[in-house]
Amino acid sequence: MKPISWRGFYAIVDPEHCGGRDPVEVATAIVEGGCAVLQLRDKRGDDAETVRLARALREVTRDKVPFVVNDRVDIALMCDAEGVHLGQDDMSLADARKIAGSLCIGISTHDHAQALAAAEAGADLIGLGPVFATATKENPDPVVGLALLADVVKAVSIPVVAIGGVDVERSTKAYGAGAHLCAAISAVTRADSPREAARAMHRAHAQVTEAGR
Repeated sequence: MKPISWRGFYAIVDPEHCGGRDPVEVATAIVEGGCAVLQLRDKRGDDAETVRLARALREVTRDKVPFVVNDRVDIALMCDAEGVHLGQDDMSLADARKIAGSLCIGISTHDHAQALAAAEAGADLIGLGPVFATATKENPDPVVGLALLADVVKAVSIPVVAIGGVDVERSTKAYGAGAHLCAAISAVTRADSPREAARAMHRAHAQVTEAGR
């Protein structure tokens, strides 16, 4: 399934943001609650740990939702993921295409120029943010806001993920600005019930879509 059809909650599981809980259990609860895609983000684990976790999350998501690995094309391929998501400082899109095979490739962008460049270079999906202020990253980029989000959605023909400081209330604003998906980490992984938090995040897209008809 290509990202062009992905809509709703873009769940990101990071072991550092699971409140001390098993990330596999957190991911299982999220998938049960509802999401359009699940991504592993593991900035601190060594390669062996990240591969083990990626393979475990691949089994959680298999035949349910697409699975994406952050940063690492090699690990995405090893665990039979649907996609890989790359930052501005990661491997270039052109280089990733040489080894990615059929993997979908998403690119993080932080302004209009980066978003257009990623789309023109052949990205399958764009992450744009931070749309709102975020505490998940130690040194976040400047907040881009809803107006830029709306402009980017209109300027590209691939799905745009709103990321950064997103919760249920803010996701409705991002969907209203045209975002195809909204990503969140701690708002769901640290919630008392990741299952219910994911359900609320995923339902927000349908509610905004229905209200706009």
